[in-house]
Amino acid sequence: MSVSAEIVRAYRAPRDVLRRQLAAEKNEGRVLMYLTVACLLFFVAQWPRLSREAFLDPSIPLEARLGGALLGWLFIAPLALYGVAALTRLLARLFGGHGSFYGARLTLFWSLLVISPLVLLLGLVSGFIGQGPAQNATGLLLLGAFLYIWGSGLWEAERPPVQTS
Repeated sequence: MSVSAEIVRAYRAPRDVLRRQLAAEKNEGRVLMYLTVACLLFFVAQWPRLSREAFLDPSIPLEARLGGALLGWLFIAPLALYGVAALTRLLARLFGGHGSFYGARLTLFWSLLVISPLVLLLGLVSGFIGQGPAQNATGLLLLGAFLYIWGSGLWEAERPPVQTS
C-alpha cells in the first residue's frame, strides 16, 4: 500500500498498520524518512500562525519567525524525538515490554507522520481564526489522535512475540 493509504488506514486500525510495518524488513532509512517528512510538514503547518503573529506584532519579522521554526522542526526536533523514542523503549522494558529500539522509533515516527494532516489543520485554524475554542478543539482532536495511534502502536510493538507451534 502507498504511504498515504496507510495513513488513512492508521486512523481506523493503527495496530494492523504498525504490525505490517514491523513485520516488514527493518529499514532505518524508511523510519528516518517518516520522521523527516513529519517534521517538514509540522514546519509548513506553522506558516499561517507565524504569518498572523508577524502581522499582529511586526517587531519580529516573518523571516526570523520562519527561520526559528525551521531550526526547531528540521534540526532540533528530530534529535529530541530520537531521545523520546529511546526513553519510551527504556520505560517499556522497565514495565516488561518485549519490543526493540527500532520498534519504538518506528512507532513514534509513524504516529507523527499519521497525525501530520491534523497538524496542518491546526496550523490553518491558528493562522486564520487564531486563539479560541476552534483552536482548542482542534488541538484536543490532534492530541487524542496522537495518543490513540502512538499508544496502539506501542502496545503492538512491545507485546510478547506470538508463539507458533
